[in-house]
Amino acid sequence: MSIESGSASSRQRLLLDLRAHIQHELGVGEQLPSVRELTRRYRTSPVTVSGVLAQLARDGLIVTRPGHGTFVAEAISAPQGRDLGWQTVTLSGRSALPGHVQDLFRPPLPDTLPLGSGYPDETLQPLDLLGKALKEAAKRPGVWSRLPPEGLEALRVWLARELGGEYRASDVLIVPGGQAGLSTVLRALLPPGAPLLVESPTYYGVLAAAHAVGVQPIPVPADAQGIRPDLLDVALRSSGAKVVYLQPRYANPTGAVLAPERRVAVLAAAERAGAFIIEDDYARDLTLEGEPLPPLALAGEGRVVYLRSLTKAAAPGLRIAALIARGPVLTRLRNARAVEDYFLAGPMQEAALGVLTARGWPRHLKDLQGTLRVRRDAMVWALAQHWPEARLFLVPQGGYNLWVQLPGGLGDLAFAEGAARAGVQVSAGSGFFPEESDEAFVRLSYAAASPSVIEEAVCRLKPLVQGVNA
Repeated sequence: MSIESGSASSRQRLLLDLRAHIQHELGVGEQLPSVRELTRRYRTSPVTVSGVLAQLARDGLIVTRPGHGTFVAEAISAPQGRDLGWQTVTLSGRSALPGHVQDLFRPPLPDTLPLGSGYPDETLQPLDLLGKALKEAAKRPGVWSRLPPEGLEALRVWLARELGGEYRASDVLIVPGGQAGLSTVLRALLPPGAPLLVESPTYYGVLAAAHAVGVQPIPVPADAQGIRPDLLDVALRSSGAKVVYLQPRYANPTGAVLAPERRVAVLAAAERAGAFIIEDDYARDLTLEGEPLPPLALAGEGRVVYLRSLTKAAAPGLRIAALIARGPVLTRLRNARAVEDYFLAGPMQEAALGVLTARGWPRHLKDLQGTLRVRRDAMVWALAQHWPEARLFLVPQGGYNLWVQLPGGLGDLAFAEGAARAGVQVSAGSGFFPEESDEAFVRLSYAAASPSVIEEAVCRLKPLVQGVNA
């Protein structure tokens, strides 16, 4: 039987077929075919198959075990049917929040080669440090009680000292992850409908956060040396924007670093406009070669709201980040956070401090950077060897990603769909642009794949390009 890819009817037919197969032909614990096999057997897209499997998992019929496959779950009692159609009427007057972002953060399926992951795989995570720190944190006196809304004092001291300059613990606000920090800043600094200047392309998470709080991202072109100060100055004057979002160090997705001479011009443009700069330093610990430039926050105290996440260098589950700022803006940020969750869980903050102050943390960072360097070089080599038509934006000196321009005639969404059909997860580039782009890109990540997996994945992508150029 074949199923046409993409239509609602094809998805429904596949859902009914697999549901019947699970309920009448397979026993508890038996394994389902892989996504690639189901895609081939039903002649549909991996996106359709993944969506059906996700629905079956929500229905409690299957469970996915990363690295092993998908299996029939134990039977559970069926819930009583209820008519929830009223919810559609009630929600119709409210703006829907973007749902695609959570799909981007879902773990890759067991049989998929992960070149779209924004996090390191478990082989690069300091699991021993994390486990020990969390165990010790749970025993600390008062850890389960209320902590200060700003966060654990000792953790704020550590983060302030690491940033340097004149910053002190009183300038630090602990938040539950970088994305939460972004949402806090945008809500606190911008009224609904206000403009937010972003480099183009930019991190898709900030675009989603802007949409959620009702502010308008305005693109400012960037190149291999970061955002263009001349165009930033024009955009500030023409839009009246009071907030600029930047990733000066190994920008996601391009890997660009804001050049030294541009830093002075960017700060000067923001000063003339009376604007804040949000500095997202997500990749502070991910330098792979050379000496990293200092944060903008050291030269722009009072002008820069600095966002520092621990997740990228440690593990996805360590949802700890910090907002660092000086002046009335910090009070505004603190009040915005207090309304949301009063204070953060003490054990997680204590665990984060335990990891950062452990003797093994510097060794972990060194090993992480070394392994990422090997993986980056392996991906650059594999692209040159097997996919010479691909155009690299640059070879980044840090971070997780390569930004690849597709040959003419290829669309990024179609390419990502074809890659998924071949068992390779990539990130379509259009999601990183605030507005439409006239060129097609994909982001390839080397964070979660070994050199051999990277080469195999690039080899699987090659036919997608050859089909266009034939």
